[in-house]
Amino acid sequence: MLEFIAINMAPIMFASLIVFLLLGYPVAFSLAANGLLFFAIGVWLAPYSAGNITLDWPLLGTMPQRVWGTMSNETLLAIPFFTFMGIILERSGMAEDLLDTVGQLFGPIRGGLAYAVIIVGALLAATTGVVAASVIAMGLISLPIMLRYGYDRRVASGVIAASGTLAQIIPPSLVLIVLADQLGRSVGDMYAGAIIPGLVLTGLYMGYIFFISIWRPDWVPALPAEARTLGHGVTSLLVAIAVCIGIGYAAHVLLYPTQGPNADILGATVGVLVIYAYAVIDKVTGMNSMSRLAQQFIVVLIPPLALVFLVLGTIFLGIATPTEGGAMGALGAMVLAAMKRRLNYGVISQALASTTRLSAFVIFILIGARMFSLTFYGVNGHVWVEHLLVSLPGGEAGFLIVVSILVFLLAFFLDFFELAFIIVPLLVAPAEALGIDLIWFGVILAVNMQTSFMHPPFGFALFYLRSVAPKAPYVDKVTGERLAGVSTGQIYWGATPFVVIQVVMIGLTIAFPQMVMHYKGEVVDPSTIEIKVPGFTPMAPGATGGGTAPAAPGGLPGLPGAPTLGAPTLGAPAVDGAAPAAPPADGAAPAPGGLPKLGAPVINP
Repeated sequence: MLEFIAINMAPIMFASLIVFLLLGYPVAFSLAANGLLFFAIGVWLAPYSAGNITLDWPLLGTMPQRVWGTMSNETLLAIPFFTFMGIILERSGMAEDLLDTVGQLFGPIRGGLAYAVIIVGALLAATTGVVAASVIAMGLISLPIMLRYGYDRRVASGVIAASGTLAQIIPPSLVLIVLADQLGRSVGDMYAGAIIPGLVLTGLYMGYIFFISIWRPDWVPALPAEARTLGHGVTSLLVAIAVCIGIGYAAHVLLYPTQGPNADILGATVGVLVIYAYAVIDKVTGMNSMSRLAQQFIVVLIPPLALVFLVLGTIFLGIATPTEGGAMGALGAMVLAAMKRRLNYGVISQALASTTRLSAFVIFILIGARMFSLTFYGVNGHVWVEHLLVSLPGGEAGFLIVVSILVFLLAFFLDFFELAFIIVPLLVAPAEALGIDLIWFGVILAVNMQTSFMHPPFGFALFYLRSVAPKAPYVDKVTGERLAGVSTGQIYWGATPFVVIQVVMIGLTIAFPQMVMHYKGEVVDPSTIEIKVPGFTPMAPGATGGGTAPAAPGGLPGLPGAPTLGAPTLGAPAVDGAAPAAPPADGAAPAPGGLPKLGAPVINP
């Protein structure tokens, strides 16, 4: 019996961890306690394991070094920077301005407010990277407006919760930072690989709203005319966008000779800055050559986009590391908040407190995960997991499907940080054994982990929305009408279609890996590579010895002083009828094969 337990220690340990978590114990303490308990059991059962268990008490002395090695990881330092940036932006009122402006732009069409929530959710994801901030901000701002104008409560709840979770996959996502660290890959590559899947998922959300607007138009009505306070002016906005594109292209052409591949980004920056400056001047001076809608859209949209470029653009251009980009983003968020006159001691103290709590949460999970992994690897748990997953039928595709199902089910009970620190390290070795690109694998996991925020009944995005959505009937502040609240069941049912869309996105990412693999750049076919060396001419097929360029006297082709390739060697028989070579000078004895021994003394018999 003891031998059976010792040999199967790894699956027993993993199953006991799941039991600990299901009982509701904190994850960090469950990991640490599970690791310590099975470390003691493993040391006791080591003699009965036939060498399967390699644990001993002195091994615990390595824990301080393991923890210190984790804490000194500069990549994880980006987490507090991006958290601080997101909370400052949420307090600055940027989400409110974006929702109002984009909602006015899309208001005349059915589902316009839902489109606005999705687009703003993507923009907030690209600036904050924090799901809680996005969901709470949009729940407070957009949910009352959507209910006021007759949106179905399930659709309104679902679109707010789902668009907030875009912060999981659109850079600068905290999930992508943690996954890159656990997979041992570059955060910049992970960001580059996740951009297209994030945009495709945003498009799928909008496609669902388009389908609803055709199937059930009464669920997503257009804004009435009296609610569109910015009036019309789409034509003016389109003209401004066309001018911006023209200026950007002209700047690209002018900068390309000196800047090369970076000219497109720099040209776009010039175009955006010019049109933004013109919109600000047009609004401040009262010229009003642009419509109010165009003015407001440009003035509100450009600053967060500039912050996105400051963070992601510098990372992609190789100017800054992710940690440095996060630091610049935190500073940029404070500047934007100061421009809106909303930066004060209270905002900064709240942001610092929230950042400290999240950082402490991550650190304690990391410490527990280090204790768990020390014991799990000591009982050959990684070997057990690798053999279990590599032997699955279907090879690479079978592995990805089974892992996706496993992560999807575990996401019902575990947060994305917990999944990243517990499950992902165990999947690296099997993925590498099957030849799976780890950036592609990481993006698949990131899309999958989005569902952890949307799963009824434990999805955190649903909890965030529940905390700000009205439960009981209330009186609308604008219309004075008494409106019904939003039930928990309506929030859960509204989230279900978006969970299905996220599952579809997992399948698309597996089926079309090039959505991610573009991060590697253009693939070069080795057979098309041609290397040209000065002084050589290519030999014709089947030619022997005669395809080289003429050599200098006594030298290699093009290299004076070296023996000529393809020419008769000293003392060797003639090749192709050539005359024999002259005997060695000074009577030196020929070396074996006919060549004189270089550097050897001359012997005169």
